[in-house]
Amino acid sequence: MQTIFNQIEVVAKSDAPVFIQGESGTGKELIAQAIHDASDRATKAFIKVNCAAIPETLFESTLFGHEKGSFTNAVKTTKGLFEEADGGTFLLDEISEIPLGMQAKLLRVLQEGKISRIGSSREIEVDVRVIATTNRNIIKMVEENKFRSDLFFRLNVFPIRVSPLRNRPEDIVDLIDHFLLKFKAKYKFKLKVVDPKAINVLVQQEWPGNVRQLENLIERAILYSGNDEALTLQHFSLETDHVQGVQEIQEMPVISIAEMEKRLIFNALKKTANNRTRAAELLGITVRTLRNKLHEYDGSEPEE
Repeated sequence: MQTIFNQIEVVAKSDAPVFIQGESGTGKELIAQAIHDASDRATKAFIKVNCAAIPETLFESTLFGHEKGSFTNAVKTTKGLFEEADGGTFLLDEISEIPLGMQAKLLRVLQEGKISRIGSSREIEVDVRVIATTNRNIIKMVEENKFRSDLFFRLNVFPIRVSPLRNRPEDIVDLIDHFLLKFKAKYKFKLKVVDPKAINVLVQQEWPGNVRQLENLIERAILYSGNDEALTLQHFSLETDHVQGVQEIQEMPVISIAEMEKRLIFNALKKTANNRTRAAELLGITVRTLRNKLHEYDGSEPEE
């Protein structure tokens, strides 16, 4: 993380686009926020948008705005997020989910610093520092023509790659101390410590959910601990994150991967009352991927 802190210091005072790559839960958005806070734009807007959560038909309107009457339900003129971010920083989270057609329009804005609202030919100058993030293999997407190479090179002026937590276990103790202080302020308890035996086990975990998973685990342990001063392995309930899932898979009948995938998707939709955005988050996929899968199923239910 010291390397990343140094990178933040180097790039913050410039207006260079930053491309942050890393797995989900590694803290990409926090890095973007730190860059903004350390920049000369810190007093201006920090606008962020999750590209995976925007329906394809609303991308242009969301980013660039629209004029009144430019399409059905356009009852008033609306600014896009680029205008909202004027003078500040615009975070395009999970930019790999932007449709190809929209990528060309985004590239033009980055090159010229001007946007046009839907329904208007008037160009509006915008002064925006762009930071993009992705948890996908963007180079592979470029090679497969799923992401424009010219847009990638325009965004990748200053790349920052965040390592998964499993590759930097030396950070875990510092992160634990940080989260203990954070939750001390949230739950108003006396300072707690983590038992050394528990720390040894935590350092050896794989952490598929990265720092976010560690944070959730610390909070859960604090809730379990009650008035206990020390957090022990019993409080962490690691089997909830790891062992239980393995046992459930072992007890399941043998079925195809496709059918298992369908069951997981329908189960996630059921748990979230058909909220596709929340279901996609539970499944660790994008909303677009979820929508495509449901289109494949075309209303068919999983096999009993």
